[in-house]
Amino acid sequence: MGAVTVSGLKVTYRRAGSGDPLVLLHGGFGFDSRSWGPQLDALDDEFDVVAWDAPGCGGSDDPPESFSMEQYADSLAEFTKALNLTRPHILGLSFGGALALALYARRRTLPRSLILAGAYAGWAGSLPADEVQRRVKLISEDVTQPPDDWLPKYLPGMLTESAPREMAERTLALMSGIHPRASLTMLRAMANADLRGILPDIDVPTLVLHGERDARSPLAVGKELHTKIPASKLVVLPGVGHLSNIEAADAFNSEVRTFLRSLSSPIRP
Repeated sequence: MGAVTVSGLKVTYRRAGSGDPLVLLHGGFGFDSRSWGPQLDALDDEFDVVAWDAPGCGGSDDPPESFSMEQYADSLAEFTKALNLTRPHILGLSFGGALALALYARRRTLPRSLILAGAYAGWAGSLPADEVQRRVKLISEDVTQPPDDWLPKYLPGMLTESAPREMAERTLALMSGIHPRASLTMLRAMANADLRGILPDIDVPTLVLHGERDARSPLAVGKELHTKIPASKLVVLPGVGHLSNIEAADAFNSEVRTFLRSLSSPIRP
């Protein structure tokens, strides 16, 4: 584990390999850089893979309760600068996908490419208002309780019922590291984010990678992102749920590798 200070906060991360930089942005619900284990282990032969713990996740400090999606994005930009990552590829899953879009909106020349996995244009930008309200109410009530009392009921939204039991148990263990107060901060940021306006302006190569059976970010959300982002590529992983990087790691890694290899021209400063 490494650590840097950005926006006045300690931010921890995992790093492996060498090559073009690839920054991995995890989802919410207690996930952190550990959820990218299958990618850190498989893509490090070709890329400098960096998985951060977002503020309020893993070993990172909790941010102020008022932290917005824009502030998460600014912290991410500072993080890439602190690690001297020049025009990194940005791969975000779920909340991390929305964060990747927010980063692009704030620092358009920073990402070399975007990979949006099980992503949203923010909840306000991808879900009906009543569904956003339902999620906010439910999670706000649950997160005040002991994690063991409520986290298991969210697991079916992350993986399909065909996922091996051991995989489900490992995923639940990852989720149990949740920072309750910081998760409410992340929840508010995600619920209020509406990044639809930036989608038509994205002019870096973009891969929309979505699980066919994603119950958290339905496939229709991924298709909408693909429709609105010019020249984006949509890949649907059959039979896979929200955490496609875990449930179908080999297929996920293959699609990421194929996409990034197609961008083989040298990085421009």
